[in-house]
Amino acid sequence: MDKILEVKNLRVAFRTTNGTLKAVRNISFDLERGKTLAIVGESGSGKSVTSKAVIGILAGNSIVEGGEILYDGKDLLRISEDEMHKIRGDKISMIFQDPLSSLNPIVKIGKQITEAMLLKSKTNRSEAKKVYKQTLAELKRNMIAAEGAGSEAKVNALCKQLDEICVEATKLEKDYTDSVNAANELVGDMDELIFLAGKKQNCDPVASVKDYQKRMTQVKNDRLTAAYAQELTEADAALATALEVAVQAKGAELKLPENAVENLRKVQSLLKEIAEQQKPDFVEEVSQQKDPYFMNEFMESATKGVEYSFNRALAKKKDVLAELPALRTFFEGDFTRAEAQKRCKEISSTIRESIDRLEIIKDSAAYAFESSLSDAIDRFFSYQANNVKEEKRFARQTKKREALVARGKHVEWKVVPKNVYSVDMLRGNILTVVDRLNERYTAAVEAASQMDFQQRAAGIVTYLKQRGAETVHYITPGMAREKAIKLMEEVGIHEPRTRFYQYPFEFSGGMRQRIVIAIALAANPDILICDEPTTALDVTIQAQILELINKLKAERNLSVIFITHDLGVVANMADDIAVMYAGKIVEYGTADDIFYDPRHPYTWALLSSMPDLETTEKLDAIPGTPPNMIYPPVGDAFADRNKYAMKIDFEQQPPMFKISETHSAATWLLHPDAPKVELPAIITNRIARMKKAGGEQDA
Repeated sequence: MDKILEVKNLRVAFRTTNGTLKAVRNISFDLERGKTLAIVGESGSGKSVTSKAVIGILAGNSIVEGGEILYDGKDLLRISEDEMHKIRGDKISMIFQDPLSSLNPIVKIGKQITEAMLLKSKTNRSEAKKVYKQTLAELKRNMIAAEGAGSEAKVNALCKQLDEICVEATKLEKDYTDSVNAANELVGDMDELIFLAGKKQNCDPVASVKDYQKRMTQVKNDRLTAAYAQELTEADAALATALEVAVQAKGAELKLPENAVENLRKVQSLLKEIAEQQKPDFVEEVSQQKDPYFMNEFMESATKGVEYSFNRALAKKKDVLAELPALRTFFEGDFTRAEAQKRCKEISSTIRESIDRLEIIKDSAAYAFESSLSDAIDRFFSYQANNVKEEKRFARQTKKREALVARGKHVEWKVVPKNVYSVDMLRGNILTVVDRLNERYTAAVEAASQMDFQQRAAGIVTYLKQRGAETVHYITPGMAREKAIKLMEEVGIHEPRTRFYQYPFEFSGGMRQRIVIAIALAANPDILICDEPTTALDVTIQAQILELINKLKAERNLSVIFITHDLGVVANMADDIAVMYAGKIVEYGTADDIFYDPRHPYTWALLSSMPDLETTEKLDAIPGTPPNMIYPPVGDAFADRNKYAMKIDFEQQPPMFKISETHSAATWLLHPDAPKVELPAIITNRIARMKKAGGEQDA
């Protein structure tokens, strides 16, 4: 399972004048790469708070009481705003319910789409250069260690030669990229001219074509001139003919003559071919020119270095696993803050050594261990101290209120409830960090024998090539415009060249949401969070937006978190579903698990209230209202609204019962001693219809 995001034991509360509202209560889930996770629940269930915690935009009165959000070796709850700024909008993007909340009403759409591209361009180049140097230096250290005494000169020479090859390849990459970008910009500008002339809008065909002739020199480099010599000559001739026709028309007509348009189309066809050709492997090309046998020699040494790095880290992982039981026992007992922090530093030192720095996909549990454990320890002590203060404050306010009432005074104000934390829960936070690392390292040790070191070494070289190429990847305003126009086409906006220069108020609600999706995709993120993106739209537009998100997910290998209150919305797009109620996940499973084998009464209630075209029974409304989370229920939060509730539901929260490897639910109905309860008929009938129609996926 390739997890791109892990949320572990997240708890978020909000300070209010009436007390502390518990919005998210100890939830955990994983998002797999290229998959869609739907988080479903009524308003106030905590689903939007969860997504805002992921992207770091919680309100100022929020309190993150515990948990971790792990992404790319970082805990997003414990990084600085500067670090979060590099991730937000670039690696993790978000689409909100109301598109107008994401759009500046007085800035044209085109500028809003291109802004992020231009801002990130320079940052991404410097970051790629930094990562390239760090990775090559780490690889060299391990190659020297693997080769042994006397190998330093040889390895230094190999790495220096690879670096020289990469530098030279980067120059070729830049020339190639410049030509391709120039070709793309020319194609876009020709489209713009043809479009404006066809719409009888202001344009100057003669000046434009003269400009194209000058800019054709930017497209030509040695490689392209050799590959497309005849085509480029013909393109120059076609531009000259287009100019001649435009001059003959004396610019009196806004409309380009047909034969001029035809010639521009010929040039466009070539430029598109140039822009769309498969990019060469410049590193391999330069390497073959310099020394055909170099890469073989380098890969042989690199494979040894990768194996050495892996085995060194593996040995340290085993050392960590040997220490973790004693560490767990320590935190189960009594300890001081100083003792706990000392143990944290000691084990963290070993864990840092146990990280394989040549691993491209980072183990977030290991990278974030020290910050997570240290934070859990700090919370353990600070929250206990806060408990004492809260108890005193509560007693003081209660005494004051009772005294006023006893004197016959009319007291309108209420005593703010106590915001105290369970010591067992705080200790559990610490133990969870330890247990998760134990689980991750145990799995890594068990899988060690299956490692293919040649494949891993090849992956690192490919990674170095990619980072090197990124150091010369830049975006000009013209390139950003063309990319934005393509994005607008991709999300289904007609005549994007006209729309590019319009303001948000000139778009319908559905079109504004498409613009927001284009903005979210502009930085090519890894994760897209959709916070009820269709709620404000009519049914037909909803279907179009959902279909669009599904299409983009498949084409771009996006990982999606889709938040909604309507289970029906995600029926055809979710891979996994988390059902939330009163700040907790009450059922978790695949889409098939939730739709064909629902187990929690709240999930039943959501499904029973979901309309479809074939249901003839009366839809069930969920009675009552969600609980006030300033006063969280002692037992199951859904008990008051649950007609299947038992006595224990009002006394004790149910654990998460495991139903299968992919499916679990938090309801006492799954306890072996619970009475058997039949699914509501409306759900049973719907499942039967879906199975008959072939809706259920094959196992």
